[in-house]
Amino acid sequence: MSSDKEQLDVDDDVDTADADAEEPVVEVAKTNLSKRRTIDNLLEERRLQRRLADYDFDL
Repeated sequence: MSSDKEQLDVDDDVDTADADAEEPVVEVAKTNLSKRRTIDNLLEERRLQRRLADYDFDL
């Protein structure tokens, strides 16, 4: 095991790399959310069209 007096090497470059990587991920997430909402809206429209097609208007 390590002793208390032993110094550990710390890599400071990791913090800057993580900060740069966060911006594109946020943009991709927004794009994916937008695409998902579009798909959900299209699926909901199809469901409503099926319900209208199945509805018996001669009540």
